[in-house]
Amino acid sequence: MSKGSNRRDFMKYTAATGMGYWVASRKTWAEEVAGSKSPNEKLNIACVGVGGKGDSDSDQVAKHANIVAICDTDDNTLNRKANKKEKDGAEPFAKAKKYNDFRKLFDEVGKQIDGVTVSIPDHMHAVVTMTAIKMGKGTYTQKPLAHDVSEARALRLAAREYKVATQMGNQGTASSKLREGVEVIRAGMLGPVKEVHIWTNRPIWPQAPQVMSIPAPAPVPPTLHWEEWLGTAADRPYSPAYQPFKWRGFWDFGTGALGDMGCHTANLPFMALNLEYPTSLQGEAGDLNPISYPSWARVNYEFAARKDMPPVKVTWYEGKKDGKLVHPPEELVEKVLAEYGKLPHNEKKNKKNNDKPLALNNSGAIVVGEKGIMYSPHDYGGEWFLLPVDAYKDYKAPEQTLPRNPDGGDEGQKLEWLAAMKGGPAAMANFDYAGLLAEFILLGNVAIKNSGKKLEWDGPNMKFPNAPEAEASLRREYRQGYSLKTST
Repeated sequence: MSKGSNRRDFMKYTAATGMGYWVASRKTWAEEVAGSKSPNEKLNIACVGVGGKGDSDSDQVAKHANIVAICDTDDNTLNRKANKKEKDGAEPFAKAKKYNDFRKLFDEVGKQIDGVTVSIPDHMHAVVTMTAIKMGKGTYTQKPLAHDVSEARALRLAAREYKVATQMGNQGTASSKLREGVEVIRAGMLGPVKEVHIWTNRPIWPQAPQVMSIPAPAPVPPTLHWEEWLGTAADRPYSPAYQPFKWRGFWDFGTGALGDMGCHTANLPFMALNLEYPTSLQGEAGDLNPISYPSWARVNYEFAARKDMPPVKVTWYEGKKDGKLVHPPEELVEKVLAEYGKLPHNEKKNKKNNDKPLALNNSGAIVVGEKGIMYSPHDYGGEWFLLPVDAYKDYKAPEQTLPRNPDGGDEGQKLEWLAAMKGGPAAMANFDYAGLLAEFILLGNVAIKNSGKKLEWDGPNMKFPNAPEAEASLRREYRQGYSLKTST
């Protein structure tokens, strides 16, 4: 059933724009997915990771599919999910088989399932996802899809080879407003775009300079299956510094601020500008060390011209330097905020706050064109403004070229994926697109790790012609028992 999104459907979906053209019927995604109300006719899904983001991911999928297996390395998390009751008395996970090791799950129930959600620490994304793909299962994997550039590439190619329905978990992609923003830029309403700035307030977890050395070991909590949690990473003793959530700040487990937010905040401009492989990138960072991600960083990417679009420079900013958020140049920020302040809702806000000057939001994106600027002041691209205000006062939306998801948001993205598994069009953040976005994001971490050196990038061949030593940062060795090369 997961192979229902065949190549013919996929080509119809991608033909118009390279990203997807499908005008939804009047039915919502939920109605399309639900089909018969008989539970036996719903898709069978396994959920790997049911804590943190996996908690909501599994809940949302359970509304529209049968959950036949759940997996988590923490028994408390696993049992809490298994025993969950809805307000109406339903117990969507009661019949699901419980596992601590995803390999055992695939061995025992692999033939019973149509798809898998993967919502676990970044260092385990690729190996679980690849196992599912090679078994012909649809996969919904949380951003940033993988830990390493080479993994993101391998997943993109494998998904294409095995023709499975895929979706990366960056829920802003399901927003109709984000898709309209993509159409605005592609229609040339900003004019030629040569400059993009993207920033975040992350990290919000411990990393440099608080963490600069190997954390002290501690006894493994009785409910945690440490070996399974460690997975592909090199052997080491357990430490409460790693888990839960704080793993994001460690090179070996997480993908830092870029991996946490880049697939959200960079999504709109990356899609709109038809970006693929940068030609070069250069990182700058503070407090570099081999254990944790830095306290702040800046990455400059350069992209060549694409068809009728000119070369463009994309800059990523993260963290705080000298106590201040690292963000785009002050001159650009002042220009954007001066115009942004003229919008009606901001004029009311200014009066209420005694004309206190607007500040740049903690995360967002600025797309600079020759005719105007798009300012998206949030993480997910679901809200944006065209500036100068007077130049766009008569704004009319361009011709629709991308599908609209009536359900939208996080659950709507799950519904796109489930519909694709039932034979519908490929989901918008399918791995053909999301794999490229993930590579772009993860390359930024390579640039940070090799801070100060401009890296020339041969994307198709995954080579740094002027810095072959940096290629070691594209991949890592897995611990024995884990591999992308062999399927279960």
